[in-house]
Order: sequence, then structure tokens, then C-alpha cells
Amino acid sequence: MNAKTIPIFPADLESTRRRFEQWRRTCRARTRIPDSLWSAAVKMAERYGTCRTAKALRLGYYSLKERVEREAAVNKATFLELPLPSPTVAGECLLEWEDTAGAKMRVHLKGVAVPDLVALSRSFWEGQR
Repeated sequence: MNAKTIPIFPADLESTRRRFEQWRRTCRARTRIPDSLWSAAVKMAERYGTCRTAKALRLGYYSLKERVEREAAVNKATFLELPLPSPTVAGECLLEWEDTAGAKMRVHLKGVAVPDLVALSRSFWEGQR
């Protein structure tokens, strides 16, 4: 007799799997998966891979892959090169960032001492606030 193996998932993926199972037990047939569950699935797919996540959550691979790609396209930041100010000019600069979730950052620069704008921008876009 073959022993049936039980897949072991990381804690956060297992928690998301339980949320999906709870939703499946309480929803009516042919009901769309709520956006909150899709968001959780996309986060798990970014962390553990689309195939593994689709299997764990019992989702269609291509449906999940499409949502992951759509999310990546929305969150993709474009590079903007800012020219350094001339050392003889002591001007002012106001920079503002806003992401799709509504988080905002505003920086007011005076004089020639310019902080590391690349690191500052990266920390904002990657959510390290």
C-alpha cells in the first residue's frame, strides 16, 4: 500500500490556502473569486512562483499568471534621470511621488547638497518607508 504524501507549504501560503478553502465552502457555485483573495494569490505567486501557488490554491495557472503579469505592469516604475544642478547655482527643487495605493512622498531640496535621490526613490517604490 502506498502512503499518500501531504504537501507542506510555507506558513503564509498555507494561510492563504485556508482562506481560499473557507471561501469555497461558503460561496455559491460559479461565484467570482473576490479581489482580496486574488491579491493574496498574486503576492504568494510573486514569492513562491506561479505554478506552486496555483496548485496550492487550486487556481488556474494561466488565470493566476495573467494577474501576476498585470500587477507587475501596473507597479513597474520607469527610470527618470535627473540632471545634477550646476555647482554655481543654489536653486530649489520640489519632488513629489505618489504610488497607485495612494502613498505620497514630498521632498523639498534647497541649495546644492542633493541627497541620494535614487536610493530615496527606490525605498519609496519598494515600500521601505
